[in-house]
Amino acid sequence: MTVDCNWIHHDGSAQYVDNLAPHPGDEVSIRVRVPRALTPERVWVRTIHDGEPKMVIARISSENDHEVWWQAELPILNARSHYRWGFSGGNVGYGWLTAAGWVDHDVTDAFDFAISTAPLPPAWASTAVVYQIYPDRFASSGARYELPEWAVPREWDQHPEGRSKNTPHEYFGGDLPGVATHLDHLEKLGANVVYFTPFFPAGSTHRYDASTFRHVDPLLGGDEGLIELVNAAHARGMRVMGDITLNHSGVTHEWFVAASEGHPVYSTYYTFNPSYPYGYACWLGVRSLPKFNYESEALKQELISDHNSVIRMWLRQPFNLDGWRVDVANMTGRQGVMERNDEAAELTRLAMAEEGDDKLLIAEHFHDAGPDLDGHGWHGAMNYSAFMKPVWNWLVQESFAHEFLGTPTNVPQISADQMVRTIRSFASRMPWRSYLTSWSLLGSHDTARIRSVVGRERHHVAAGLLMTLPGTPMIFAGDEVGAEGLWGEDARTTFPWQRPAERDEQTFEWYQRLIDIRTTSRALAEGGLRWIFAGDHGLVFAREVEGECLIIAATRAATSEISVDLSVLYGSHRLVQVVGTPISLENNQFAFDTEGAEFLVWRLTV
Repeated sequence: MTVDCNWIHHDGSAQYVDNLAPHPGDEVSIRVRVPRALTPERVWVRTIHDGEPKMVIARISSENDHEVWWQAELPILNARSHYRWGFSGGNVGYGWLTAAGWVDHDVTDAFDFAISTAPLPPAWASTAVVYQIYPDRFASSGARYELPEWAVPREWDQHPEGRSKNTPHEYFGGDLPGVATHLDHLEKLGANVVYFTPFFPAGSTHRYDASTFRHVDPLLGGDEGLIELVNAAHARGMRVMGDITLNHSGVTHEWFVAASEGHPVYSTYYTFNPSYPYGYACWLGVRSLPKFNYESEALKQELISDHNSVIRMWLRQPFNLDGWRVDVANMTGRQGVMERNDEAAELTRLAMAEEGDDKLLIAEHFHDAGPDLDGHGWHGAMNYSAFMKPVWNWLVQESFAHEFLGTPTNVPQISADQMVRTIRSFASRMPWRSYLTSWSLLGSHDTARIRSVVGRERHHVAAGLLMTLPGTPMIFAGDEVGAEGLWGEDARTTFPWQRPAERDEQTFEWYQRLIDIRTTSRALAEGGLRWIFAGDHGLVFAREVEGECLIIAATRAATSEISVDLSVLYGSHRLVQVVGTPISLENNQFAFDTEGAEFLVWRLTV
């Protein structure tokens, strides 16, 4: 029997860390589980105190016929404590267990485990299933609004032009009262958090170019439309989150207009310089999106910190939002040599906490979010790099020949093993609780639709991973009925309420089933993640808390490569089918063949 050192396991969940929100000066007990077939002579923890390495010797705390648990007491001295497990002797040799996995040589601190001393995210985040709505495209109340000059009217059943001069101005007439009439759909699906892209008045239907942050766009039903919608959602036990651009405004924003006219305070909100292409700093060179200057104390007060700041006013009566998703949060407060991202995040977190400890703060982040997630600012990020991108890469169909999220190539296909290594690499950069709170997504208003990228069968596999891997699942409205789109703007289709032929009801039922499993399982809500097998076409992992363990398998194509001796990890056991095909264990071998793309879940019982 060959036992892999990669089966030595620790993560940041409660099975392995006894205090997920310690205070500086506390001591935290941490544990690592080692298969009995592995026999290290020494186990220790290397941590970092004030920049200096410190070694803490571990001891055996418990053992049984298949595994040995080692424990160490980790002193918490800094706001974010980094650590890794060290091993030597026996048949293990010399090596380290990091958050990215086992290594048999010394490595940098980048992939160390991390514990934050910041308060925990709101408790409701652990069971959240987020439903993203692009307000113009989800549902219309039938109300007639006076259209601004920029609006290009479209019929509901038309497809967006996708890429043209009209792209940001195509107006389909969706509004917040229309959403309120379709909350039954969300409730039937099982979603319990509604997240809206911006609802502020603007010069586009995406509304990331706001003209004010103090009102709801009249085209969406105005302030009263939002109030009534939030009240209706709350009455159903749902939460509602908004979308804010802390990085920029629109050129028609009241602050920028005043700044352009030389107002002595508002002119500090932006960076004006004749050397810039348009005379002011803007987001990625887009003229219509002037960038905020976080060296302005007045800006930070009005936008974030004051009692009646933009951030705070929407979290209290009469609007009562439950949190914010922050657009391009990774760029906020960063401009040339100016580095104030941490300050912006922490100020926002503090302001929101003063409005209630149940407010959630999520950052948009397209790449490596880990360094920005110390727990004291953003609760989590939109998890493109540690979930969406690698899932696309593994499941992409050959016929999808479109650019890969700004990379100058089509979506490359990788093996399951490569996908797992990618996920582990990016996830390792986050404290565990930030990883759990980050939003996993298969697509958004900025990307192609998952159905178009991977096809129908693999879409169901992708949805399975969405609901079972760590992170908060986020569904872009329409994905649950198989909506299609080849790139961001092309994917901003209207919901096919009156087009039943475009709704895949079996996919909807699949999402329902997965969400039910997700929201009724502690292991999926807060449990650890243990990778068991990853090959080419298939993978196996476990999600577990004390008293519950789910074994999950996924394949993208016909394969017979999955074969694991589960007794090495769990001893004597049996598997109870939850999703997919029943399986019988012969000689403790977890092995099966698939005829195509499949997603399977079993409950492990001993």
